[in-house]
Amino acid sequence: MSRSSNRKQENCKIDWHLPAISSSASAHHISRELFVLTYGALVAQLCKDYESDEDVNKYLDTMGYNIGIRLVEDFLANSGIKKCRSYIETVDIIAKVAFKMYLGITPTMIGGSEGGTGFSLILDKNPLVDFVEELPGGRSSLCYCNILSGVIRGALEMIHLPADVTFIQDRLKGDDVTEIGITFLRKLEDKKTKRNK
Repeated sequence: MSRSSNRKQENCKIDWHLPAISSSASAHHISRELFVLTYGALVAQLCKDYESDEDVNKYLDTMGYNIGIRLVEDFLANSGIKKCRSYIETVDIIAKVAFKMYLGITPTMIGGSEGGTGFSLILDKNPLVDFVEELPGGRSSLCYCNILSGVIRGALEMIHLPADVTFIQDRLKGDDVTEIGITFLRKLEDKKTKRNK
């Protein structure tokens, strides 16, 4: 009798942790598909809960920010990335490594002139809108994928690079491309001079 009760206890154990990242990134692929499938339902529910698009956009940004501050630790632990020396290098890693790792896409980076703090990521494909043809009626100012802005902002803040992250263009709003703008809020020279004092 004690053996059967032990088996029942073992069967009831549930491991709620996400699967570890494998070299084939299959764990990220599973998480990405689940996230994409449930994201539309999340936005639909928020549209029911909040009358104003601004409130929905703010909620998605805050949710993304909270994900970003936790996700950066996973990213640094599993990507093998060392410290970046410039903003352009940081944004390049976001585009080529982070987006690829978590969403399976590689945006094109534009901007970043010598010493510049403003960049854009152009998404040719956006998995979050795979099952969306258009914005809900009467929701023209909804930023459907605003969670991505929050994720980037939260992750950058955790590595002490505060930035303003916004959607500049959105295919769901009729634009030719989806573009996320990243503007770093302080110059790198400011950090160096503070360390020297």
